[in-house]
Amino acid sequence: MSKKTLVFGASLKPERYSNMAIKELVRHQHEVVAFGLRSGDVSGVTIDTNLMPYKNIDTVTLYLNKERQKSFYDYIVSLKPKRVIFNPGTENSEFQNILQQNKIYFEESCTLVLLSTNQYE
Repeated sequence: MSKKTLVFGASLKPERYSNMAIKELVRHQHEVVAFGLRSGDVSGVTIDTNLMPYKNIDTVTLYLNKERQKSFYDYIVSLKPKRVIFNPGTENSEFQNILQQNKIYFEESCTLVLLSTNQYE
């Protein structure tokens, strides 16, 4: 079953993990939306540079370090995702506490590993 995923901190650079995640999510037939600093297209997914009022987000997968996440806490919580994935290097106990207070599940994991091991549920 497709999980609508927001790749947050998306990059046009093919060597970036966020870029690889978009490609793998598409390959695994998940609906993908993306937010990043530069607009463009990765595997048919447009990277938005404005915060959009996305609906029905199952998963937000983070690719921003904890300092850069701070200004987006309220926005991400407002999307009411079912879960937030903190990829390696994005761990953030402050934001995790906010998510917990809002009853949003989170995990410290790697989207690419979850996809490659069929654990992206």
